[in-house]
Amino acid sequence: MCGIVGYIGTRSADEILLEGLRKLEYRGYDSAGVATVWEGNLHCTRAKGKLQNLLDKLSQDPITHRGATVGIGHTRWATHGKPEEHNAHPHTDASGRLAVVLNGIIENYHLLREELKQRGHVFRSETDAEVIPHLISEFLPEHTLLEAVRLAVAQLQGGFAIAVISADHPDELVAARQQNPLVVGFGEGEFFFASDTPALVAYTRSILPLGNGELVRLTYTGVEVYNFEGVRLRKQPRTLNWNPMLLEKQGFKHFMLKEIHEQPGVVRACLEAYLPNAKPGQSPIDLRFDTDFLKDIQNIQIVACGTSWHAALVGKYLLEQLAGVPTMVHYASEFRYAPPPVIPNTLTIGVTQSGETADTLAALQKAKQRGDSLLGITNRPESLLAELVPYVIDMKAGVEIGVAATKTFLAQLIVFYLLALEISYLRQTLSPEALEEIITGLRQLPAQIETVLESQERYVEQLAHQFVDTRDFIYLGRGINYPIALEGALKLKEISYIHAEGYPAGEMKHGPIALLDQHVPVVTIAMPGLVYEKVLSNAQEAKARDARLIGVAPLNDPLATEIFDALLPVPNVDELLSPIVSVIPLQLLAYHIAAHRGLDVDQPRNLAKSVTVE
Repeated sequence: MCGIVGYIGTRSADEILLEGLRKLEYRGYDSAGVATVWEGNLHCTRAKGKLQNLLDKLSQDPITHRGATVGIGHTRWATHGKPEEHNAHPHTDASGRLAVVLNGIIENYHLLREELKQRGHVFRSETDAEVIPHLISEFLPEHTLLEAVRLAVAQLQGGFAIAVISADHPDELVAARQQNPLVVGFGEGEFFFASDTPALVAYTRSILPLGNGELVRLTYTGVEVYNFEGVRLRKQPRTLNWNPMLLEKQGFKHFMLKEIHEQPGVVRACLEAYLPNAKPGQSPIDLRFDTDFLKDIQNIQIVACGTSWHAALVGKYLLEQLAGVPTMVHYASEFRYAPPPVIPNTLTIGVTQSGETADTLAALQKAKQRGDSLLGITNRPESLLAELVPYVIDMKAGVEIGVAATKTFLAQLIVFYLLALEISYLRQTLSPEALEEIITGLRQLPAQIETVLESQERYVEQLAHQFVDTRDFIYLGRGINYPIALEGALKLKEISYIHAEGYPAGEMKHGPIALLDQHVPVVTIAMPGLVYEKVLSNAQEAKARDARLIGVAPLNDPLATEIFDALLPVPNVDELLSPIVSVIPLQLLAYHIAAHRGLDVDQPRNLAKSVTVE
C-alpha cells in the first residue's frame, strides 16, 4: 500500500527520492519522509499529509540533505498509528544512525516490541515498522548491514518490503522483500529500488523485480541479490517498455479525467491484442496461452475486490449466458476464510488491476491449495500475480495513476468478453454467426465510446453543478447493467465523498424506496433489451416519490426523454455490450461532481491505488 524508493549513485539523492515519491504517491499520501547519509551522519525529514508538505519542510532547511548521494524515501497509507509526523517513515533506531522504511504489515510486531522494550529500547511511534530498525540494531555492529538485515527479517511475520540505510555503512543500501513488491533499477553508475516501476522509468528501463524471500544490496559499484538463507543469487535484469509520458497529465486537470479519455484507445489495444485474423476452423480469440484446459471446466469462481469485483459480476453474466458455465463471484477477503465447497474441474479467476492486491492473492493461494485451475486478469503481467498463477491475461490498459479505477475497469470488462467468447467457442455454446456478431459489435465500441466522450463531457460538467451539495444518490440497473450501477455508485463515493448505493432496479421497492424524496437523485441505466421496459417502470416508481431521475439511455429515445429529468445519452448498442458505453457518463458524472466540490480527485482521502495489506 505504501510506496518506498531508494537511490545510490552520483546525483543528489533527495531530488531523485522526492521525484520517485511523487510517482508513487498514488500508493499512499497520509505522510512522507526521506532519510539520507551525508558526512557521516543520518539525516531524516518527515511530514504529515501530502508529499507537498514534505517538500515545503525541506525547502525551509535545504542544507539537511545537500550533498547526499544515498538515501531512502517513503509515502504512507496508514495502517498502524494515525497519520501523524511521529508515525511517518523513515523510522530510526535508538542511535539515530540507522533508518528503515516499510511497505506492508509486521504481524508479530507486538511481541517483538515487548521483547525489545525489555532490552531497553524506547519507541516513539505507534507503528509496526519501528520495531525493524531496533531489531536490526541488535545485530550491529557484530555483523555486516546485509547480515544484520537478514537476521532481523528472519524474525518478521507478515508481508513486507523494507529498505535500510545506516550512517555506519554509508556506501550501501539493503532491501528485502516478502510478498510485497520491490523492483531494482539499473542505471549508469547509479542504482535504484522502488515499490513500483513508475518511480524508475524516468531514470532507467533496466529493472529486476525481487522474488519472495530475497534481499538486495546496492553499492556504488553494483547490485547483489541474496535469498533469506544468505545464498547469493544470479539474476538478470530485463528491459521495461514504458513511455514516461504516460505518467504525466498531458494537459488534463487530473489523471482520472485523462484516463477516462484514454478508454477508446485502451479498448482498441485490448481487442487488437486478442482478436487476430483467425483462419477457418480456428478460434477468433487468441488469449496468448493454450486454452484447451478450459474445455473441461465445469465451474468458475471469480475472486476480486472493489471495482474489480464489479467487473467480475459482468464477467459472471457473460460466462453463464454465453459460455454456459456456472459462475460465482466472491469478495476475495471473504473467500480466504469461508471458501465454498470444493467442486471438481473448477477454474478460479483472480482479478486485480495491480496484480498485488493482498486479499486477491491470498484467495488465489487458497484456491491453489484446493486444487483449482488458476487464471489471472491484471494490468501488470510482471506483478506478484504472475508468480502465483500459470495463466495471465494482460489487460493492456497502460499505467493508471488515478486511485479511482476507470480505464482498467473497462479493460477488465473487455477481457471478460473475450474469455467468455473463447470458452463458448471451445464448448460450442454459440453459433459461428452469433460469435462473429458479438465480435463485430466489440470492434465498434472504441468509436462509440469516443462519441459519448465528445458529446457528453460539457453537458455532464454543467449538470454536475446541481449536485455539489447532494448528500445521497441511488443508482439502479438490471441484468448485465446492475454491476454498472454498483460501479457508478462506487466512483461517486470514492472521489466525491457523497453517499451512494447501487441496487438491482427491481429490488428498489423492497426497501430502498423508503429513502427517496426530492433530495435523493436516482441514476438509472436503461438500455434497450430484455429488461428495458422493467427498468423504465422501476424509474417511474422513483419519480412518483419525487426523486429527481437521471437516465443513461439511448439518444433520441422518446420514452427515456419523457421519463427522465436529465438524460445522459449513449449509442444504441446491443444490450449484451451496453456496459461498455453505459459506464462512461457515470465516470464523468462522478468526476465532475468531485471536481466542482474542490476535492483531490486523483488522491481521495483514506484510499490508495494498490491495497497490498489485508
